[in-house]
Amino acid sequence: QVQLVESGGGLVQPGGSLRLSCAASGSSISINAMGWYRQAPGKQRELVARFTIGGTTNYADSVKGRFTISRDNAKNTMYLQMNSLKSEDTAVYYCNHRASWGGDYWGQGTQVTVSS
Repeated sequence: QVQLVESGGGLVQPGGSLRLSCAASGSSISINAMGWYRQAPGKQRELVARFTIGGTTNYADSVKGRFTISRDNAKNTMYLQMNSLKSEDTAVYYCNHRASWGGDYWGQGTQVTVSS
């Protein structure tokens, strides 16, 4: 089993920045991808950014140029730096690891609210 714990969410004004962290622990598994998703009220969960096993990095069009995904393998931690935040970025943000066998591991989520 893999445990994922997000942190770093909060309330921020439009134009502000936040950095989310996702700490992984538990069993070592083979992973096809790891990344960040978000879900706003009344909407489906959507991909924000992810690393793939092929070495590529994908971003949602809505966050390109504003968000940056990164990771520290030594700390088993993944990050999402979010700059120039907008009200439409308000959502619960989830950390995800997709195992090579197809299963998904999710964190509990962290709330990001962008409001003046």
